[in-house]
Amino acid sequence: MSAPQQNGHSPIDAVELRRAFGTFVTGVTVVTTWDGEGAPRGMTANSFTSVSLDPPLLLVCIGRHAASFPAFSTSTAFAVNLLHEAQTDVSSLFASKSPDKFGAISHDTVHTGAPVLTDCMTWFDCTVHDRVEAGDHMVLIGRVQAFGTSASAPLGFCRGRYAAVKDPLPAGWSPSHSMVVGYLIEHDGRILLRADGHGGWGLPTARRRRAEHAVDLDDVGALPLLSDSTFLYAVFDVGDSDPGYIIYRGRLEDAAPAAALPPDLRFFAPEDLPFEAIPVREIRSMLRRYLRERSSDRFGIYIDSSDGGRVAMIDGDARPWQASDA
Repeated sequence: MSAPQQNGHSPIDAVELRRAFGTFVTGVTVVTTWDGEGAPRGMTANSFTSVSLDPPLLLVCIGRHAASFPAFSTSTAFAVNLLHEAQTDVSSLFASKSPDKFGAISHDTVHTGAPVLTDCMTWFDCTVHDRVEAGDHMVLIGRVQAFGTSASAPLGFCRGRYAAVKDPLPAGWSPSHSMVVGYLIEHDGRILLRADGHGGWGLPTARRRRAEHAVDLDDVGALPLLSDSTFLYAVFDVGDSDPGYIIYRGRLEDAAPAAALPPDLRFFAPEDLPFEAIPVREIRSMLRRYLRERSSDRFGIYIDSSDGGRVAMIDGDARPWQASDA
């Protein structure tokens, strides 16, 4: 302990203070957002905590000297990704000055459009609730719009090094609280994909499907789908990671404004689908199944399992459901 000065204040040694703060065991997060040019930005941080359940708030502290500070100081949304014990390499990557941190990291969008790491332990997708200036850091307070978690063991950090945490999931806890809802949409013989911001492609996502067969794509608005072609198509996890995927298939109505979509959404002819640029293996496999099934106009519903999954084929034309069918 430092001796008090004559004015009653103790001299603070910044190095020793940092070491003292470091004795508090924390998890490790990667905080992500988009910069003003549409590029994904992210950094490793362990100054994270929950703030409130009603409204659902959390906070993370962003250092002013961080390369991605300008992006976090102006963005309207961000995600906090809690890493699991096998992700020390991800922690080191996002703590580095690498110019391409997202190149080999699978990520997706869920609600706000902020990049969510698909292989993390827990994620929180947030809109910015407030920013508070605090010394050499900015306290970024987020309102949680969506989240998901898994049974993975967390990556811990203490005294300047990684730490192991045992028994991460007590009995009775749910291993997952959310799924990514994606859409396999066809129009005029072409399939709709969405750019992920770093050269890759994936399916467009949405929070929900309307009962009248319109889908609210993230940041796009409602697109009308043909009612007789809109069905559940696949349910699967990505390895053992969270979030999982629920995929619907559908066809855009002929009168829908396909040409007015934003530039990150693009229709591809089947022979031009960029399989090599789709980072999620399960999405690639699902698209190949869809191409096979569309050739005979006979589609199935897939659910994963330990031995490779099950497909149930849908036979016959769609018909309206009546209460008498119950």
